[in-house]
Amino acid sequence: MTAQGHRKRPVRACPAPERSTLETLKGVSQMGVVTGADLAREPFLSDVRTADLTRLAKAARFTQIPAGRRIFNESDPAERFWIIRDGTVAVDLQMPGRGPVVIETFGPGAVLGWSWLFRPYRWRLGGFAATPVQAIELDGRLVRTLCAVDPSLGYELTRRFAELVVERLEATQTRLLELSDVNPVNDASLS
Repeated sequence: MTAQGHRKRPVRACPAPERSTLETLKGVSQMGVVTGADLAREPFLSDVRTADLTRLAKAARFTQIPAGRRIFNESDPAERFWIIRDGTVAVDLQMPGRGPVVIETFGPGAVLGWSWLFRPYRWRLGGFAATPVQAIELDGRLVRTLCAVDPSLGYELTRRFAELVVERLEATQTRLLELSDVNPVNDASLS
């Protein structure tokens, strides 16, 4: 488990979860109002100012996602993100000649989704609930508006998500190398 709270699992072909994002939204249970104090307990948001957490809470809600439910599809509009409180989400990628392949899995404490923050606001990967999931769902469009109104909040969230993106890209690169059967060049052998 990494500092961001996600568990790494071996790459494997993924099952065929339900595909439609619209169907996903219909099958997701909403559980109630999120407070700034709820957000303060999440590692990703540690040390964020209390006033900022209170504003972010207005864009958040508790949610439950049943196992097997597709949460988002590659290239669909990205309008939300999640902080996983319980359960496991698998992130997958369509591989030519192989179909969907699980790239990484995430568990409690992990943040799921960063495409909502960066243009063109479309998912770069897909994701589904590997087990029943309890999460805090945040409306990415509203959070972008909050960031535009308060540049210090915008900077803080962009910095945190940029670190997350770098970590995820490194993990994706590792998984793709595992799948490719290509031996990377050892830099030490070049000298």
